[in-house]
Amino acid sequence: MKKFLLSEQEMPTQWYNILPDLPKPLQPPLHPATHEPIGAEDLRPLLPDAIIAQEFSPERWIDIPDEVRDAYRMWRPSPLYRADRLEKALDTPAKIYFKYEAVSPAGSHKPNTAVPQAFYSAREGVRRLTTETGAGQWGSALSFAGGLFGVDVTVYMVRASYDQKPHRRSLMRTWGGEVFASPSTRTAAGRAILAESPDSPGSLGMAISEAVEDALAHDDTKYALGSALNHVVLHQTVIGLEAKRQLEMAGDYPDVVVGCVGGGSNYAGLTYPFLADALTGVRTGTRFVAAEPAACPTLTRGKLTYDYPDTAGLGPLLHMRTLGHGFIPPPIHAGGLRFHGDAPTLCLLHDEGYVEARAYRQSEVFTEAVRFARTEGFVMAPESSHALRGAVEEALAAKEAGEARTILFGFSGHGNFDMGAFDAFLAGRLEDHELPQEQIDAALAALPRVGAPTA
Repeated sequence: MKKFLLSEQEMPTQWYNILPDLPKPLQPPLHPATHEPIGAEDLRPLLPDAIIAQEFSPERWIDIPDEVRDAYRMWRPSPLYRADRLEKALDTPAKIYFKYEAVSPAGSHKPNTAVPQAFYSAREGVRRLTTETGAGQWGSALSFAGGLFGVDVTVYMVRASYDQKPHRRSLMRTWGGEVFASPSTRTAAGRAILAESPDSPGSLGMAISEAVEDALAHDDTKYALGSALNHVVLHQTVIGLEAKRQLEMAGDYPDVVVGCVGGGSNYAGLTYPFLADALTGVRTGTRFVAAEPAACPTLTRGKLTYDYPDTAGLGPLLHMRTLGHGFIPPPIHAGGLRFHGDAPTLCLLHDEGYVEARAYRQSEVFTEAVRFARTEGFVMAPESSHALRGAVEEALAAKEAGEARTILFGFSGHGNFDMGAFDAFLAGRLEDHELPQEQIDAALAALPRVGAPTA
């Protein structure tokens, strides 16, 4: 295994904002009540001013504050590896690289945005942040970041993951966060769900509703989102910016970039600095593959239209690929990939043909994760295993074609808190969930009617 490292001095000083380079403008977010385009004032009850400014910024490059870079230095720059042992096991002529984000204190890419969100909130006098979390990586990251800047954190964790991953919630509490299984009895949204479905496994849409309701009910509280919105995508671009420089050190450039997709921030963070080259004509020919779970196939089977980011319809309507804000995915172990929608920027790029999407079953991604652990040594999160599966497919296709191919994939987080899932897989008890079209159709039938273009 070859490792490519940057010095602290080579850490990015700016985030890359893809908005100016998109092939066409995004559809604007809409007010959840009026369905009219929203502005900064509409978001002020939820988000700090600095975050709102970044959400709508037309600037291609945005400076990273010194305080944020100081915190980043705890784990950044993160390493890039060449997986030569995996290449040998696959007997492929392809070169496989992976960007390793598991070195952060929270064990994933999530602190890349948690740290700036906590920093900007503290600077504006926010006392508490509320948020949702699926598998627990985002709740862990925000709890960690809140501790750095003296901001309290309340996390609503999808019940299925709350039960599956007890050590994730222990980690949040160790960093000072408070965490509740969602749906909970703490909010009107949670109580309404429980009244209809007492055994609900929860969903990210439900947890977002609870976090947003909590934030709006308290003047000293703001809401922090872990994926999908433009400012979150922006913060994550440190991943791809570093990877570009590390591949330059290796004398290489990817033919294919593969990442897992839940809401899209990890995927965007890795790919957008490379997509910038394609969008501006600097370098063409690279393909971009988005890997998602077959149990929550937003890009591959969702509808491009306006939808709420949450079950109760409290958040702004986003133009995105969606399975419907009422969609409840099966309780797969890749809890971070169970969001019903995706980042509007990613959906636009997918719709314009810049990004291709593939959906994988739980058993096939765990098969690849075990092979990776036995060749390269690292145990990855179920989420990251989807990206690995896509990379392996590309490597085997290169072997079949007898061609050289450089593949980069995102190792977004470690699997140290997911060993129960690996136990189930190794014992043959891990289930694949076949998602009937009828379930998707039923959720899509409840989409809001706003007269927006759909596909």
